[in-house]
Amino acid sequence: MSLGKLLGIDYGLKRIGLAISDLSGTAARELAIIQRTTNEQDLRRIHQIIAEQQPVAIVIGVPMQEAPDGAYTQDDRIRRWAARLQATIHLPVIFWDETLTSADARDIAIRQRRAPRDPIDDLAARLMLQSYLDAVRDGLAAPPSPWTDPA
Repeated sequence: MSLGKLLGIDYGLKRIGLAISDLSGTAARELAIIQRTTNEQDLRRIHQIIAEQQPVAIVIGVPMQEAPDGAYTQDDRIRRWAARLQATIHLPVIFWDETLTSADARDIAIRQRRAPRDPIDDLAARLMLQSYLDAVRDGLAAPPSPWTDPA
């Protein structure tokens, strides 16, 4: 495949974790953690990262869990924030399951000898993005529209 970088976003109330893929769409790595301030400043920082990294699409993690009817969930909060982001960029946005990435990220942080209170949002973003890349590779998820398959 002839691909391009994908930006992975793990949106949280206090921090936004970011990860980036390689050009081949094989591997994801941690990129940054944004300490949340205002939506305007958060989006400005993400725009700056998009300009620097030049991704061809964005993958945003959402918890794919059932919720009671009428309940306002983290999924709703993320999708509302993502709609603001989508209104200001010209890139495809893909939503991908982030379930259990924080628990797995904690395990990785321990192995990396991060301090117990250090944020893990970048690790969670990497795990979520890697899950998407693996699913695309295995034919279990559709690739973003700008990716092309020369076959």
